[in-house]
Amino acid sequence: MASNWFAQGGDAYAAYRPEYPPALAAALADHAPDRSLAVDVGCGSGQLTRLLAAHFDAVIGLDPSADQLAHAVPHERITYTCATAERLPLADRSVGLITAAQAAHWFDLPAFYAEARRIAVPQGAIALVTYGVLRTTDPEINARFDQFYSEEIGPYWPPERRLVDSGYAEIAFPFDERPLPPMSIGLTPNLAGFLGYISTWSAVRRAEAAGRLDLLEAFARDISALWGDPATSRPVSFPIQGRFGQM
Repeated sequence: MASNWFAQGGDAYAAYRPEYPPALAAALADHAPDRSLAVDVGCGSGQLTRLLAAHFDAVIGLDPSADQLAHAVPHERITYTCATAERLPLADRSVGLITAAQAAHWFDLPAFYAEARRIAVPQGAIALVTYGVLRTTDPEINARFDQFYSEEIGPYWPPERRLVDSGYAEIAFPFDERPLPPMSIGLTPNLAGFLGYISTWSAVRRAEAAGRLDLLEAFARDISALWGDPATSRPVSFPIQGRFGQM
């Protein structure tokens, strides 16, 4: 039964990835000099994209994965398009806010920055957002999670993961930088939601491909035992981090 937690299809990302708080989109929009258009680059299934739609006349969500876009929730002000961060299909000086949520560590940043400068209106805003390692309110669950994250699954993380762990502090950010407002993502998943989120990790996919399903099964068994009743919901938080500035 434990291995079933990690046998997720293409809809797992949309189902289990944490949702950003609406306050994040509102704070970013406050710094946009023009609210005609926002662009969410590497939007995945649209977790941040649809929050931006409350603050802009139009939002474009871009992602190179058609599978991710297929699971995005439609919205009358959002257009989803398959495109890479390095070739943005937008007109010069047309975008008030450019965001990249949990995605910038995959970009060719110099190429992306060049495109961002091209499409941004004067003083246009840019935000590279990520969220840190989750915490629960249970010390035993946290300890088992930390062991899995750092020691067991750790060797299967791609090198880019360290950029996420540092909150993008290590990347070049050649813009007029402003602090991101302090906030976090709060969830109350049951056991299926907790393990479903972990199933979306790139490191889990790589471990599975390497034949190390035993690591995943052992972790799922241990967490299931610590969690207790699978239907029980437990508070989980993710610190929001990243870089924010204006052109």
